[in-house]
Amino acid sequence: MSDPNSRQSTPPDTPPDSSAEDSVDGPEPASSQPKVLQVMAGAETGGAEAFFTRLTCALTRAGQDQQAVIRTHPARRAALEEAGVPVTELPFGGKFDLRTKKSLKKIAKAFDPDIVLVWMNRAAKVAPKGDWTVVGRLGGYYKLKNYKRCDHLIANTQDIRDYLLREGWPAERAWYLPNFVDDRRMPPVDRASLDTPEGVPLLLCLGRLHVNKGFDTALETLAKLPEAYLWIAGEGREESALKELAGRLGVAHRVRFLGWRDDAPALLAAADVFFCSSRHEPLGNIVLEAWAQGVPIVAAASQGPSQLIKDGKTGLLAPVDNPDALAKAFRRLLDDRALGHDMAGQAHEQFTQHFSEGPVVAAYQRFFDAVARKR
Repeated sequence: MSDPNSRQSTPPDTPPDSSAEDSVDGPEPASSQPKVLQVMAGAETGGAEAFFTRLTCALTRAGQDQQAVIRTHPARRAALEEAGVPVTELPFGGKFDLRTKKSLKKIAKAFDPDIVLVWMNRAAKVAPKGDWTVVGRLGGYYKLKNYKRCDHLIANTQDIRDYLLREGWPAERAWYLPNFVDDRRMPPVDRASLDTPEGVPLLLCLGRLHVNKGFDTALETLAKLPEAYLWIAGEGREESALKELAGRLGVAHRVRFLGWRDDAPALLAAADVFFCSSRHEPLGNIVLEAWAQGVPIVAAASQGPSQLIKDGKTGLLAPVDNPDALAKAFRRLLDDRALGHDMAGQAHEQFTQHFSEGPVVAAYQRFFDAVARKR
């Protein structure tokens, strides 16, 4: 296997703290962009699905010649079509779905792309083979048996790329490309509309109500901050258990379960501190969202947040599943608002330089130039 820090494996302009050997000096994207077929078979909602839509639309704005094939999802289709992306919907069902694989191959042959970019396991399993480069994009530590049809793999964190190498994937075909989030500002949500007093410290959590997100730890942390309120925006199977826990902890009157929201910037604008309580978080798009909105952050030091955040400079880190340490970090911020303001400023600078739309789209286009089939 080649050197894990192969210079070919990471496009230029990588985020800070990446090894210098992971970066290369390369040309700007070619004026004639490779043709890309984007394939997403994702869930109804989720971070990867949201980033797929953001990236695909942004690439079209940057002049990328591309089409998209998605699992049936009217809202996702509408967003893509509004941005000018041609879209086809397919079922992407289970092993008895004979239509999707056949139809996807037909679409690929008709479009004749240079690259087929498949997102996550379900799409990777049915990736069409042909006279094009097949690229798999991973946002987690997925089993590589699902990516046998891929020529290259994209990891959205350095740690996931390291995982690919440990699992035996060739370094010269493993790439790190980060996500970006929407940095548009919105007016803050009216606290009164969510029965939250003005002037109280307000913490915000975002994400699926899943055990990995550590919202139980968030509630236990809140119990140690008697003056604070907590908004949790998300939906999932843990909702009933979390509400029950809030009652047992005596914090139910200070917690608001908001359900799935599409106005994260407005929620962040209303919050004093963003809280990433995840015990398992490969990247942490939610960290980037807080950085983009200039909101100070306290995070449990799971994989993604601990790679992104410089403790005491761009946020505060505390051990995973440790409500005492997390409450201490919050107390530090709530008692020193100047510290929070300074950290939010440094974090926003890092976001602008490395995780905003322009740098990430340019990195993807350099990657496309590097791996596209040679006509």
